[in-house]
Amino acid sequence: MKNTFKKLFIGAAIVYAPLQSMAWGTTGHRVSGQIAEEHLTPKARLAVHAILGNESIALASNWADFIKSDPAYSYMSPWHYIDLNKVYTYPELVIFLKADTNVDAYTKLNYLVAQLKKKNLPKKEQLLDLRMVIHITEDIHQPMHVAHADDKGGNDFKVNWFNQPTNLHSVWDSQLIDFQQLSYTEYAVAVNHATPAEIKEWQSAPISQWIFETNQIAEKLYIEIKPGDTLNYKYNFTHIDTLNRQLLKGGIRLAGLLNQIFG
Repeated sequence: MKNTFKKLFIGAAIVYAPLQSMAWGTTGHRVSGQIAEEHLTPKARLAVHAILGNESIALASNWADFIKSDPAYSYMSPWHYIDLNKVYTYPELVIFLKADTNVDAYTKLNYLVAQLKKKNLPKKEQLLDLRMVIHITEDIHQPMHVAHADDKGGNDFKVNWFNQPTNLHSVWDSQLIDFQQLSYTEYAVAVNHATPAEIKEWQSAPISQWIFETNQIAEKLYIEIKPGDTLNYKYNFTHIDTLNRQLLKGGIRLAGLLNQIFG
């Protein structure tokens, strides 16, 4: 079964529809959200859905991108990423994050988790905070959301996806994922095969480790291509396993975080 899905990914169709860059992109966020849903404890599931109502985690994953055009929520823009200005070793990154006072994905995720652990938080605040915890956790696993400050996380790193002008950020947000031509439910089934040991390891890692791992991927992505390059079938073949693993890790870790908050 795994080999069948892998062949499906590699042999994905030629045609694709360019989409506006939106974090992991609509499908990517929903994949991780769907995976998270399936790894919640019963207690956490009840608590999450008491807040979300009829909205699934998969659909709640995209709320933070959908409201970007509303000026009332413009203050949230820096919450989606943490740009780094150098390559850090893990000990260096831990020191950097401990001193981090910026408004970014790391500081806001920690703040929102602490807020959700409060028992008397108004329902409206709970809903906003939960939606943002879901979204930011998933964003941290997209390599270009933990990338370089000087090119805006790859947004200014111009490349071509087949014959379409785009940028490195958008390739990882949407174009690689859309190239697989799977619905988010199909995609979640295809990649949701973490072992118990992997689940334990990924969920026990601190947020600083998530950021370090994602940034290490981003640094490799930067050095293997140059601005103006055309990315196509070979790029998909080379990076599909990394893409799928990050979507899976994002979902597994989101579930672990929600289990910790509401368990």
